[in-house]
Amino acid sequence: MGEPALAIDPAADRSPIADGPDFFCVGAQKGGTRWLYDQVQLHPDFWMPPFKELHYFDRKKPSQRAAKLAAKAAGNLDHLNRRRAKKNFRPLDQRDLDFLDAYADLPWRQVDLEAYARLFASKGGAIAGDITPDYSTLKPNLIEKIMARFPAAKVVFIARDPVARVWSHLNMHVRKGDIDRDLSASELMRLVEKRFVVKRSFQTDIVARWRKHVPNEQFGFYLFDDLVSDPDGVRARVLSFLGGDPGKPSGTTKAGFNRKSDSDKTPLSPELRDRLSKHLADELRASARQFGGAAAEWPARYGL
Repeated sequence: MGEPALAIDPAADRSPIADGPDFFCVGAQKGGTRWLYDQVQLHPDFWMPPFKELHYFDRKKPSQRAAKLAAKAAGNLDHLNRRRAKKNFRPLDQRDLDFLDAYADLPWRQVDLEAYARLFASKGGAIAGDITPDYSTLKPNLIEKIMARFPAAKVVFIARDPVARVWSHLNMHVRKGDIDRDLSASELMRLVEKRFVVKRSFQTDIVARWRKHVPNEQFGFYLFDDLVSDPDGVRARVLSFLGGDPGKPSGTTKAGFNRKSDSDKTPLSPELRDRLSKHLADELRASARQFGGAAAEWPARYGL
Protein backbone atom coordinates (compact mmCIF):
# COMPACT_ATOMS: atom_id res chain seq x y z
CA MET A 1 0.00 0.00 0.00
CA GLY A 2 2.97 2.29 0.59
CA GLU A 3 3.67 4.87 3.24
CA PRO A 4 1.51 7.99 3.58
CA ALA A 5 3.18 11.10 2.26
CA LEU A 6 2.88 12.66 5.73
CA ALA A 7 4.03 9.63 7.71
CA ILE A 8 6.57 11.11 10.10
CA ASP A 9 7.49 8.68 12.85
CA PRO A 10 11.26 8.49 13.28
CA ALA A 11 12.91 6.83 16.25
CA ALA A 12 13.85 10.06 18.00
CA ASP A 13 15.20 10.52 21.53
CA ARG A 14 13.52 7.83 23.61
CA SER A 15 14.22 9.23 27.08
CA PRO A 16 11.02 10.04 29.01
CA ILE A 17 10.44 13.71 29.71
CA ALA A 18 11.31 14.74 33.27
CA ASP A 19 7.84 16.07 34.05
CA GLY A 20 4.53 16.14 32.28
CA PRO A 21 3.43 13.79 29.51
CA ASP A 22 5.85 12.35 26.97
CA PHE A 23 3.21 12.41 24.26
CA PHE A 24 -0.24 13.58 23.27
CA CYS A 25 -2.60 11.73 20.97
CA VAL A 26 -4.91 14.40 19.57
CA GLY A 27 -7.13 12.37 17.27
CA ALA A 28 -8.73 11.80 15.06
CA GLN A 29 -11.89 11.16 17.00
CA LYS A 30 -13.15 7.73 15.90
CA GLY A 31 -9.76 7.11 14.28
CA GLY A 32 -8.31 4.44 16.54
CA THR A 33 -7.37 6.35 19.69
CA ARG A 34 -9.00 3.70 21.90
CA TRP A 35 -6.86 1.12 20.13
CA LEU A 36 -3.75 3.13 20.97
CA TYR A 37 -4.72 3.44 24.63
CA ASP A 38 -5.24 -0.32 24.84
CA GLN A 39 -1.84 -0.98 23.28
CA VAL A 40 0.07 1.22 25.73
CA GLN A 41 -1.89 0.87 28.99
CA LEU A 42 -0.61 -2.68 29.59
CA HIS A 43 2.77 -2.28 27.90
CA PRO A 44 5.65 -2.49 30.43
CA ASP A 45 7.45 0.57 29.01
CA PHE A 46 4.46 2.85 29.65
CA TRP A 47 2.54 4.29 32.56
CA MET A 48 -0.78 5.67 31.40
CA PRO A 49 -3.49 7.52 33.31
CA PRO A 50 -6.07 5.06 34.66
CA PHE A 51 -8.69 6.22 32.17
CA LYS A 52 -8.56 7.49 28.60
CA GLU A 53 -9.24 11.13 27.70
CA LEU A 54 -8.25 13.66 30.36
CA HIS A 55 -9.96 16.59 28.57
CA TYR A 56 -8.04 19.14 30.61
CA PHE A 57 -7.51 21.54 27.71
CA ASP A 58 -10.96 21.36 26.12
CA ARG A 59 -13.37 21.25 29.09
CA LYS A 60 -14.08 23.22 32.24
CA LYS A 61 -14.69 20.33 34.64
CA PRO A 62 -13.16 16.91 35.29
CA SER A 63 -14.39 13.79 33.58
CA GLN A 64 -17.20 11.99 35.40
CA ARG A 65 -15.38 8.76 34.57
CA ALA A 66 -12.57 9.80 36.89
CA ALA A 67 -14.94 10.47 39.80
CA LYS A 68 -16.67 7.11 39.33
CA LEU A 69 -13.33 5.32 39.16
CA ALA A 70 -12.08 7.04 42.31
CA ALA A 71 -15.27 6.13 44.19
CA LYS A 72 -14.99 2.47 43.18
CA ALA A 73 -11.32 2.38 44.14
CA ALA A 74 -12.09 3.88 47.55
CA GLY A 75 -14.87 1.35 48.08
CA ASN A 76 -13.02 -1.85 47.26
CA LEU A 77 -9.81 -1.62 45.23
CA ASP A 78 -9.29 -5.38 45.03
CA HIS A 79 -12.79 -5.93 43.66
CA LEU A 80 -12.31 -3.10 41.16
CA ASN A 81 -9.02 -4.56 39.95
CA ARG A 82 -10.55 -7.99 39.46
CA ARG A 83 -13.25 -6.43 37.30
CA ARG A 84 -10.66 -4.40 35.38
CA ALA A 85 -8.64 -7.54 34.70
CA LYS A 86 -11.67 -9.23 33.17
CA LYS A 87 -12.11 -6.23 30.86
CA ASN A 88 -8.43 -6.19 29.89
CA PHE A 89 -7.54 -3.05 31.82
CA ARG A 90 -4.47 -2.81 34.00
CA PRO A 91 -4.85 -2.90 37.80
CA LEU A 92 -4.79 0.34 39.74
CA ASP A 93 -2.20 1.08 42.40
CA GLN A 94 -1.28 3.99 44.64
CA ARG A 95 0.08 5.99 41.73
CA ASP A 96 -3.36 5.87 40.13
CA LEU A 97 -5.10 6.94 43.32
CA ASP A 98 -2.72 9.90 43.63
CA PHE A 99 -3.36 10.74 39.98
CA LEU A 100 -7.13 10.69 40.45
CA ASP A 101 -6.86 13.01 43.47
CA ALA A 102 -4.60 15.43 41.62
CA TYR A 103 -6.82 15.31 38.55
CA ALA A 104 -9.92 16.22 40.55
CA ASP A 105 -8.02 19.10 42.19
CA LEU A 106 -6.82 20.69 38.95
CA PRO A 107 -7.87 24.30 38.35
CA TRP A 108 -10.56 23.66 35.75
CA ARG A 109 -11.65 27.20 35.00
CA GLN A 110 -8.24 28.11 33.64
CA VAL A 111 -5.33 26.20 32.12
CA ASP A 112 -2.52 25.69 34.64
CA LEU A 113 0.26 23.87 32.80
CA GLU A 114 2.34 23.39 35.94
CA ALA A 115 -0.52 21.70 37.79
CA TYR A 116 -1.17 19.58 34.72
CA ALA A 117 2.50 18.56 34.54
CA ARG A 118 2.37 17.37 38.15
CA LEU A 119 -0.31 14.83 37.21
CA PHE A 120 2.49 12.72 35.77
CA ALA A 121 4.88 13.12 38.71
CA SER A 122 4.85 9.45 39.65
CA LYS A 123 5.48 7.98 36.20
CA GLY A 124 9.11 7.36 37.09
CA GLY A 125 11.14 6.23 34.10
CA ALA A 126 8.08 5.04 32.20
CA ILE A 127 6.58 6.72 29.14
CA ALA A 128 3.32 8.52 29.87
CA GLY A 129 0.81 10.26 27.65
CA ASP A 130 -2.53 11.98 27.34
CA ILE A 131 -4.82 10.43 24.72
CA THR A 132 -7.65 12.90 24.24
CA PRO A 133 -8.91 13.13 20.64
CA ASP A 134 -10.91 16.27 21.39
CA TYR A 135 -7.58 18.10 21.59
CA SER A 136 -8.00 18.14 17.82
CA THR A 137 -10.37 21.06 18.40
CA LEU A 138 -7.89 23.24 20.32
CA LYS A 139 -7.11 26.71 19.03
CA PRO A 140 -3.61 27.57 17.77
CA ASN A 141 -2.70 29.82 20.71
CA LEU A 142 -3.39 27.05 23.22
CA ILE A 143 -1.50 24.47 21.14
CA GLU A 144 1.43 26.88 21.09
CA LYS A 145 1.35 27.25 24.90
CA ILE A 146 1.17 23.49 25.45
CA MET A 147 4.09 22.77 23.16
CA ALA A 148 6.12 25.65 24.62
CA ARG A 149 5.73 24.09 28.08
CA PHE A 150 6.36 20.54 26.84
CA PRO A 151 8.71 21.12 23.89
CA ALA A 152 9.95 17.52 23.75
CA ALA A 153 6.48 15.97 23.78
CA LYS A 154 5.54 13.87 20.78
CA VAL A 155 2.18 14.16 19.08
CA VAL A 156 0.25 11.30 17.47
CA PHE A 157 -2.56 11.65 14.95
CA ILE A 158 -4.43 8.80 13.26
CA ALA A 159 -6.44 9.98 10.25
CA ARG A 160 -9.53 8.22 8.94
CA ASP A 161 -11.60 8.42 5.76
CA PRO A 162 -13.69 11.56 6.50
CA VAL A 163 -17.00 9.99 5.49
CA ALA A 164 -16.43 6.89 7.63
CA ARG A 165 -15.19 9.06 10.50
CA VAL A 166 -18.26 11.28 10.49
CA TRP A 167 -20.61 8.32 10.36
CA SER A 168 -18.79 6.60 13.23
CA HIS A 169 -19.01 9.88 15.17
CA LEU A 170 -22.78 10.06 14.65
CA ASN A 171 -23.14 6.36 15.47
CA MET A 172 -21.45 6.97 18.80
CA HIS A 173 -24.10 9.56 19.68
CA VAL A 174 -26.85 7.20 18.53
CA ARG A 175 -25.54 4.52 20.92
CA LYS A 176 -25.47 7.06 23.73
CA GLY A 177 -29.04 8.07 23.02
CA ASP A 178 -28.10 11.63 22.05
CA ILE A 179 -29.38 11.12 18.49
CA ASP A 180 -32.52 9.31 17.39
CA ARG A 181 -31.52 6.29 15.28
CA ASP A 182 -34.58 6.85 13.05
CA LEU A 183 -33.57 10.29 11.76
CA SER A 184 -33.81 10.80 8.01
CA ALA A 185 -30.79 11.48 5.81
CA SER A 186 -31.77 15.16 5.62
CA GLU A 187 -32.02 15.42 9.41
CA LEU A 188 -28.64 13.72 9.83
CA MET A 189 -27.05 16.06 7.30
CA ARG A 190 -28.26 19.01 9.36
CA LEU A 191 -26.38 17.50 12.31
CA VAL A 192 -23.27 17.10 10.19
CA GLU A 193 -23.24 20.87 9.75
CA LYS A 194 -23.35 21.45 13.51
CA ARG A 195 -20.24 22.75 15.24
CA PHE A 196 -19.62 19.58 17.28
CA VAL A 197 -19.19 17.59 14.04
CA VAL A 198 -17.55 20.26 11.89
CA LYS A 199 -14.75 20.92 14.40
CA ARG A 200 -13.65 17.27 14.14
CA SER A 201 -14.31 16.61 10.45
CA PHE A 202 -11.54 18.47 8.64
CA GLN A 203 -8.47 16.47 9.53
CA THR A 204 -6.18 18.25 7.07
CA ASP A 205 -6.79 21.50 8.99
CA ILE A 206 -6.29 19.77 12.35
CA VAL A 207 -2.97 18.24 11.29
CA ALA A 208 -1.76 21.58 9.87
CA ARG A 209 -2.76 23.41 13.06
CA TRP A 210 -0.76 21.04 15.28
CA ARG A 211 2.21 20.59 12.96
CA LYS A 212 2.78 24.34 12.98
CA HIS A 213 3.88 24.01 16.61
CA VAL A 214 5.37 20.49 16.62
CA PRO A 215 8.79 19.69 15.11
CA ASN A 216 8.59 17.19 12.24
CA GLU A 217 10.52 14.53 14.12
CA GLN A 218 8.03 14.73 17.01
CA PHE A 219 4.90 14.34 14.91
CA GLY A 220 3.70 10.78 14.32
CA PHE A 221 1.08 10.48 11.60
CA TYR A 222 -0.76 7.23 10.82
CA LEU A 223 -3.77 6.08 8.82
CA PHE A 224 -6.73 4.12 10.13
CA ASP A 225 -6.73 2.09 6.89
CA ASP A 226 -3.25 0.79 7.68
CA LEU A 227 -4.30 0.01 11.24
CA VAL A 228 -7.10 -2.18 9.87
CA SER A 229 -4.97 -3.90 7.23
CA ASP A 230 -1.73 -4.24 9.22
CA PRO A 231 -2.27 -3.78 12.97
CA ASP A 232 1.05 -5.45 13.86
CA GLY A 233 2.97 -3.10 11.61
CA VAL A 234 1.22 0.03 12.84
CA ARG A 235 1.62 -1.07 16.45
CA ALA A 236 5.36 -1.52 15.94
CA ARG A 237 5.71 1.85 14.26
CA VAL A 238 3.71 3.76 16.89
CA LEU A 239 5.39 2.13 19.89
CA SER A 240 8.84 2.70 18.40
CA PHE A 241 8.01 6.33 17.69
CA LEU A 242 6.87 6.84 21.29
CA GLY A 243 10.04 5.21 22.63
CA GLY A 244 8.60 1.83 23.61
CA ASP A 245 9.79 -1.62 22.62
CA PRO A 246 7.34 -3.17 20.14
CA GLY A 247 8.85 -6.56 20.87
CA LYS A 248 7.32 -6.51 24.35
CA PRO A 249 3.67 -7.61 24.61
CA SER A 250 0.88 -5.30 25.75
CA GLY A 251 -0.26 -7.79 28.34
CA THR A 252 -2.56 -10.20 26.55
CA THR A 253 -3.79 -7.50 24.15
CA LYS A 254 -3.13 -8.44 20.54
CA ALA A 255 -2.23 -5.83 17.93
CA GLY A 256 -5.59 -6.24 16.23
CA PHE A 257 -7.64 -5.93 19.43
CA ASN A 258 -10.72 -3.75 18.96
CA ARG A 259 -12.56 -3.10 22.19
CA LYS A 260 -15.52 -1.71 20.29
CA SER A 261 -15.92 -4.52 17.78
CA ASP A 262 -19.20 -5.63 19.37
CA SER A 263 -20.68 -2.12 19.54
CA ASP A 264 -24.06 -1.64 17.91
CA LYS A 265 -23.47 0.12 14.61
CA THR A 266 -26.23 1.47 12.40
CA PRO A 267 -25.48 0.83 8.70
CA LEU A 268 -24.70 3.84 6.52
CA SER A 269 -27.47 4.13 3.94
CA PRO A 270 -26.53 4.66 0.26
CA GLU A 271 -28.35 8.01 0.27
CA LEU A 272 -26.53 9.35 3.29
CA ARG A 273 -23.21 7.96 2.03
CA ASP A 274 -23.66 9.87 -1.20
CA ARG A 275 -24.64 13.08 0.57
CA LEU A 276 -21.77 12.84 3.03
CA SER A 277 -19.22 12.25 0.28
CA LYS A 278 -20.44 15.30 -1.63
CA HIS A 279 -20.41 17.40 1.55
CA LEU A 280 -16.85 16.28 2.30
CA ALA A 281 -15.56 16.15 -1.27
CA ASP A 282 -13.01 18.92 -0.81
CA GLU A 283 -11.70 17.33 2.38
CA LEU A 284 -11.44 13.92 0.71
CA ARG A 285 -9.38 15.43 -2.12
CA ALA A 286 -7.23 17.48 0.27
CA SER A 287 -6.56 14.37 2.36
CA ALA A 288 -5.50 12.45 -0.74
CA ARG A 289 -3.02 15.19 -1.64
CA GLN A 290 -1.63 15.90 1.81
CA PHE A 291 -1.67 12.49 3.46
CA GLY A 292 -0.91 10.17 0.56
CA GLY A 293 -0.74 6.40 1.08
CA ALA A 294 -4.14 4.80 1.54
CA ALA A 295 -5.70 8.28 1.79
CA ALA A 296 -4.95 8.77 -1.90
CA GLU A 297 -7.68 6.22 -2.58
CA TRP A 298 -10.38 7.90 -0.49
CA PRO A 299 -11.93 10.12 -3.21
CA ALA A 300 -12.27 7.19 -5.62
CA ARG A 301 -14.33 5.30 -3.04
CA TYR A 302 -17.05 7.87 -3.63
CA GLY A 303 -16.60 8.40 -7.34
CA LEU A 304 -14.71 11.66 -6.93
